[in-house]
Amino acid sequence: MPFYKISEMEARKSSSGPAMAKTVPGELMKAGVVTYQVGEGPTPHFHPNEEQYMLMLEGELNMILGDEERIIGKGDMVHIPRNTRHGVVAVAGPAVFFAVKSPCGDGNLDQDYNRAEDADEVIGRLRG
Repeated sequence: MPFYKISEMEARKSSSGPAMAKTVPGELMKAGVVTYQVGEGPTPHFHPNEEQYMLMLEGELNMILGDEERIIGKGDMVHIPRNTRHGVVAVAGPAVFFAVKSPCGDGNLDQDYNRAEDADEVIGRLRG
């Protein structure tokens, strides 16, 4: 069915970190609403086969994208190209964003997750 009520979708724990996500697969893309509590975030990673957009709905995330780091908040939209290292830590929250990835693959937002080589150093920087 092409109509969804986020409030009625089942939240599931992410396989790549502490996030809770409500997701839905499409034909060529997958979408979801992802929530992190303050201090939470996935291990910095990259997606060799997927590109992604994030639209912040609530809260704030300290984000690294490639070599750039900044705080993103409500109304900010971020494009994450394939093979670009990225990671976030919620600094005000809960931090909630809408994510869209393409291609759809199996519909799991974590499907094309690959840990960044410098993940431990980057997550330490994001947490301050």
